[in-house]
Parts: sequence; structure tokens; C-alpha cells
Amino acid sequence: MNLLTVLALLMAMGPSLTSADSSECPPLLQYSGAPLLGGGPVNFCEAYRGKVILAVNTASQCGYTPQFKGLESLYQEFKSKGFMVLGFPSNDFKQEHEDPGQTAKVSLNDYGVTFPMFSKSVVSGDQANGFFTELTKQSGTRPQWNFQKYLIDRKGKVLKVFPSNVEPDDLLLRLAIEAALAEKP
Repeated sequence: MNLLTVLALLMAMGPSLTSADSSECPPLLQYSGAPLLGGGPVNFCEAYRGKVILAVNTASQCGYTPQFKGLESLYQEFKSKGFMVLGFPSNDFKQEHEDPGQTAKVSLNDYGVTFPMFSKSVVSGDQANGFFTELTKQSGTRPQWNFQKYLIDRKGKVLKVFPSNVEPDDLLLRLAIEAALAEKP
């Protein structure tokens, strides 16, 4: 069989290859989320598989809201090494705007966030979005307050949970991120 025949056969099998790839997706990344400012849903498996992720439940009216600045700094520093920060606005603790435009103003305009921010959702309890349901299942820790941080390895497993009062520039958080980035996918 020549190379063109093999390529033609592989192209004809395209859909079955796609479904095989999706079965390799870790349970945590088998989720789609709507971006904060609209647009089509983001397939986490396609967008974030193989990345080290710091998932953070956020609120734009919280005393920890200034952490957006430090989270953005971490993202800028490590994104070229396969690091993502994902922000999940939530009103679980009654400190998020109803209007997504206000949430976007605080995170994107006031703090210059460029990492992905998703639409407001529930992050704790029975109504939690699928991503946070799996985070809680893997870590054994549901969000206790806004700006709780979940560090996820390249294989989609929760490595460590950092409480809200751990600042993004905290040495232990930074060391954990660097160690996770050093692991091969």
C-alpha cells in the first residue's frame, strides 16, 4: 500500500478516530463551558488536554478579587510552558454580579485578565457544573469560598487544592506549578 492509499483510508475513518480520541480524555476534561462574553462552548478536552491547569472559582465583589492580578501574572509567566488558568465566576457565596458584563468589566478591564473566564455557574453542592463536580470528587474538597484554587496535572488529575487566602505569588503554589510543568505529558 502506498502512502496516498493509507492517507485516504485514514481520512475515511476520521469519525472513528475522533471517537477513539475522546475516550482518552480524562473525566475531568469531559466538559464544555461557555465563555464569559459569549461564543460557542469550549470543549475542555480539545482545548486543555495535556496542560497544567489552575482552576479558580471567582467572584468580582469579593475581598480576594485583587488576586486576579496575581493569577494573570502566573498565566503570563507560565503559559508558554503549557500552563492555563481557568476562571469560573460563581455567586455561590453571594459576591458575583448578576450581569455578566459587570463580571467581565471587573476581571477583564479592571484587572487585565487574558486567561479564559467562563460564564457564571454553580461550583458547589448538588447543582455544581460538571467540571467542579469532578474537581470535588477527585480532590474531596468542594469550594469553601471564592478564589479557591485547584491545581490539575497534564493528565487531568487534581494534584493539590489551595484555599482562598493563598495568594497567587505564594511560594508553595508556585513550586507546585513548576513541579507539575516539569512532568512530561
